[in-house]
Amino acid sequence: MGPAISPFNAWLITRGSVTLPLRLRQHLANAQRVAEFLDNDPRVLHVGYPGLPSDPQHELAKRQFAGQGFGAVIAFALDADHDTRNAFVSNLRLITSAVSLGHDETLIAHENFAAGRESMFPEVFRTHGLLRLAVGIEEPDDIVADLAAALDKTMPVS
Repeated sequence: MGPAISPFNAWLITRGSVTLPLRLRQHLANAQRVAEFLDNDPRVLHVGYPGLPSDPQHELAKRQFAGQGFGAVIAFALDADHDTRNAFVSNLRLITSAVSLGHDETLIAHENFAAGRESMFPEVFRTHGLLRLAVGIEEPDDIVADLAAALDKTMPVS
């Protein structure tokens, strides 16, 4: 109940810290690959990820992150309504729908905006919804294949 964690939790954190650099490199490389895939799919209206040259904060992020990667969370909007976005998330097989992000596996959250906070988000997300993807350490081709299959099933290209 106090400000100190239990000895067991401290041991788990210490044990996990040994592989943190390896896991972080994989998260970052996977996120870049997934962001590039999403950015090139015509069914995706917008990808918010500073690792993309099209992102308005790309040059700033390059300076600040000094070549160390651009993070492992991607925000994106589909050219779809609310029900179609829900169907897309339901059609994912490898990627898990979650209410919070931050794990070694890839997680997606279909976000709703709290009343009165909508104006804090870019117009594209207010209009087309916000999907937030925390990219895990799985094989990047498997993550991309899962996204592609869910897009194809939900929003087939004519």
